[in-house]
Amino acid sequence: MDPENLDLTILMPCLNEAETLERCIVKAKKSLADLGLKGEVLIADNGSTDGSIELSERSGARVVRVAQKGYGNALRYGIEAAHGRWVIMGDADDSYDFSKIGPFIEKLRDGYDLVMGCRMPRGGGTIMPGAMPWKHRWIGNPVLSLIGRIFFKCPAQDFHCGLRGFSKVAYEKMKLQTTGMEFASEMVIKSTMKGLKIGETPITLHKDGRSRPPHLRSWRDGWRHLRFMLLFSPRWLFLMPGAILTLLGLTGLALLSRSPITLGSVTLDAGSMAVFAMAMLLGSQLLAFACFTKVFAIAEGLLPEDRKFSNLFRYFTLEVGIVFGLALLLGGTFSLAQAALHWKAVDFGPLSYSENLRQIILAVTLISAGMQTIFSSFFLSVLGLKISNRTPPSPQ
Repeated sequence: MDPENLDLTILMPCLNEAETLERCIVKAKKSLADLGLKGEVLIADNGSTDGSIELSERSGARVVRVAQKGYGNALRYGIEAAHGRWVIMGDADDSYDFSKIGPFIEKLRDGYDLVMGCRMPRGGGTIMPGAMPWKHRWIGNPVLSLIGRIFFKCPAQDFHCGLRGFSKVAYEKMKLQTTGMEFASEMVIKSTMKGLKIGETPITLHKDGRSRPPHLRSWRDGWRHLRFMLLFSPRWLFLMPGAILTLLGLTGLALLSRSPITLGSVTLDAGSMAVFAMAMLLGSQLLAFACFTKVFAIAEGLLPEDRKFSNLFRYFTLEVGIVFGLALLLGGTFSLAQAALHWKAVDFGPLSYSENLRQIILAVTLISAGMQTIFSSFFLSVLGLKISNRTPPSPQ
């Protein structure tokens, strides 16, 4: 058998999995034989000290040693070392049954780029008693999977299932970079963003066969996955909250700039106007952060090219931002000058508290927004140098 021309690599990351590793290897090799596939079982060892390496080799698996620590590192080096044109990856704790990977192969043969296992009953999967902690089954997995579907329009019902298959060609397109537990999320997110064909097949999750606690830390790793998804979606982290706050703030400022507003028994006056001003300034800053994050992520290869966003720099140039910022600055300065003239009219003595404060709030808000716009335009222009100089992709 040509080791460089195999159908399938069954890949298992490993860190001290001697208790269950042999059972997983035996099941994986049985699948290769039952399915009639030319393949290999590959163990990506991440520094085991319990004899896992020797056990793997005695069981007929190939071992690649990965010095760089981290779940993502183990998988990345393992995938790069894989000889199969398809890769099926899964944990070596005997929670996944490698003897039943036929449905993954069927979908890969049908042209799917990424095939996710689904452990959850809502997707046809089965969770055996004791196989998944309640907080994972009822909180973590449903919430994170829902966020993944909303943020990225990912079709997977079980966003974080560790048993999944993909082609080496598709993997090269993903350009994955993370080194820790976020690797699993990055694979699904990048596949969705790049328009790869994603499928899902029901699986059964069995109880972990190890006597020691799992490497996964529920709250820590759950937060890492959520944080990663938020960072990969500036639209939901910055853009949507920013747009809502900006619209709310501008509406309140416009309504209260001339006089108080009474709503039933509630009167909105200068104090409320200050709150709306704060909302507008925070919102506009979040909108700027959305642009900063998008530009940086595209330039660093974390997000795919966005032709519409790249074209934004043809219209929203540094000069346009400066002009808009100066207009806001001048408007605020004019309003502040009016407030000063009103004060002068009473020989700089006491003024009507409400009327004068409303005018000052409007003035300082416009001045602050103008300065933010000018300096944000400079910063965005610097960040955008790397992508604005790229040749836009030709229409397909």
